[in-house]
Order: sequence, then C-alpha cells, then structure tokens
Amino acid sequence: MPNFSGVWNLKDQVQAIAAGRWTGVPTFELYAWGRNGSGRLGLGDTIYRSSPVQVGELVTWAQVSSGFSQTASVKSDSSLWTWGNNSSGQLGDGTVISRSSPVQVGSLKNWYQVSTGENISSSIKTDGTIWTWGINSSGGIGDNTVISRSSPVQIGALTNWSQVSSGTDFISAIKTDGTIWTWGLNGNGQLGQNSQINRSSPVQLGALTNWSQVSAGDRHASAVKTDGTLWSWGRNDLDGRLGDNTIISKSSPVQVGALTDWSQVSAGSDFTAAVKTNGTIWAWGENSSGQLGQSNVIKRSSPVQVGVLTNWSQVSAGRLSTSVKTDGTLWAWGYNGGGQLGQNNTISRSSPVQIGAASTWSYVSASGHVLAILQGATN
Repeated sequence: MPNFSGVWNLKDQVQAIAAGRWTGVPTFELYAWGRNGSGRLGLGDTIYRSSPVQVGELVTWAQVSSGFSQTASVKSDSSLWTWGNNSSGQLGDGTVISRSSPVQVGSLKNWYQVSTGENISSSIKTDGTIWTWGINSSGGIGDNTVISRSSPVQIGALTNWSQVSSGTDFISAIKTDGTIWTWGLNGNGQLGQNSQINRSSPVQLGALTNWSQVSAGDRHASAVKTDGTLWSWGRNDLDGRLGDNTIISKSSPVQVGALTDWSQVSAGSDFTAAVKTNGTIWAWGENSSGQLGQSNVIKRSSPVQVGVLTNWSQVSAGRLSTSVKTDGTLWAWGYNGGGQLGQNNTISRSSPVQIGAASTWSYVSASGHVLAILQGATN
C-alpha cells in the first residue's frame, strides 16, 4: 500500500485503516487552541489557550471540524467523537450535557466525514448515508420536522452522499452524482433556491451534476465545480463575502470571476477564502480584523491574493483564516481575541503568521477556536 501522502481522499483513508489494509500508517495527534467556552477545545477545562495544546494522548485522529461552540472529530477507526456546548443536543450523544473532553457518539465505527456549524452538526457514514443532529427550529436537521435532536438521525434513505458542510442553521451537501442539496435556514438566500423560504428537508440546488466541493458559512455558501469555477450565494449586503464585486445578496449561485483554476473554498463567518490549483490563496469579504491577510483592514467584494506564495494546500475560514502549506507548516491571520492565531498572545494580525515550527500539519479547521491534526511518526 502507498505511504501517507494526502492523495487518497479521507473516506478511502479511514476505510483502509479500519480494515487493516494500510500498513505504515503515521500517527495523527490532535491539537486545539483559542476560545474554550463550554470546553470546546476538549482539554478537560474551559481555559482559553493562545498556543496549540494536544487533545489527550491518542494519535488516531483522522478529521476534525470546529463549529461555533462545539467540536467533532472522526478517528482512524471510523468512530465519531464530539465535545463542547451541548445545551440543545449539539454533541449528538443523546444528552444536553456540555463536555470538555471528547465523548463518543454511539458505538458504531462507520463514520468518515463530520461538519459542525452553529447549533447543528452533520456527518456522512462509510455507507454513503447522511446523518444530522442539534437545534432544528429552522429545519436545519433536514428530517422534515422542526424538532431538535440530541442524537444523529438519518436524512432519507439514500446512500450516495459524498460531502457535507454545516453552516449557521443550514446545511449544504453533495452527492456522488455531482448534485448539490441544501436545507435549513434561508432568510438570506443561503440555500441557493432562488427564494428565502426555510426548508426542512433536502432540496436540490439547480439541475447541474458537476459540483465537487461545498462550504456553508454564516448565512452564505460557496462551492467549486469540477470545471474549476467558483460559485457563491446568500448574504452579501454588508461585506461582499460572495466575491462577485457587489454587496447585493444572492439567492441563487453566482460565479466568482471567470477563472477555472479554483481547487478548494471555505466560507467563514463574514468572509470567504479559497485556494487555486497553482497554490495561491485568495480571500474576500469583511476585513475588520485583518482576516483577508492584506496587511490592512479594508473589506473586499472580490478575491484578492494573500501574499505571493504558491505553496498553500488547504484553507479554513472562521472568524480568522488558517491554512496549511505544502511544506506542512501551519499559518493563521485575522481575529485573535481568544488566542486563536496560536501566537501565545491575543494580538490580531492582518497578514499570515506561522504557528510554531512544526512542518507535519495535515489538516486544520477554524471558527472561534482552532483544531488541527499533526502527523507524527509512523506506527
């Protein structure tokens, strides 16, 4: 079997590890820092951290998602774990008890991707089914009710879901056939359905079958197509977070520029960041804390490049920006009131700063707190 290189998608990695078909698997440590209300860092307390601290001693973390006030992660054995605020069942453990350390969701080991938003979470299993839990007043659970759930509920019976993203009370997801589906809160057109009507079950966005990746943010969403074009929809009236050079909200997808070289996008709280196939990173929207990485606080309604480097591989936008480079180093910029830039202080930055000196970071997820996975020695 091949050594770890990031070439395999997460589903294939998790399945191969769980089945014992992947030898020479490296260790994967989980680190957390930033705001820690309700114990969202998973460190057994509610103390804010301004530099990375390892979550427990386990080295089997495969994917992590930091939501508004809770966190979820999938381990390499395909088990699902959550921690943080649980006042309305956001952790999916069947209770409303907040947790400051990871707690397993059920006992099954067939999860491969999880996404936490504000009030809701969603996850896809290795069998292609999709599951959600949390607050449901706007239909964000997607089970055709407005009943909140403290344990995962399956959405429909289909087994062809491939990627899901949870935002502020709404969810966007892609199927293996390349179609995109949305449900939940829609007051700003964030479902992309050409309306502002909330939906309590999945509705297909248009008729196209060439969507490859989607990210749900705070009342807006962005997605990349298989042809490399970038699209966005939802709220845009305050900051230009859609990137279409306007400040007009859109209830249907609009293309961001005309280029066809986008590879990954992340919709944050009030801005958006994306990586191109040439390794450059771009950002747009609100910039009051320097989250666009432009060495200023001027908001932008169309993409601007962050620096001139061409070695960025993954970006995650929350209240700040975090990104992993191809050399495995981890960088951050923007809001730092809770120490989420990992600099051992609370000074916001308007240009990228490196977090520590490690060069084996493999995955990062940011909101008001940050979780990242560090690759260690091979088992």
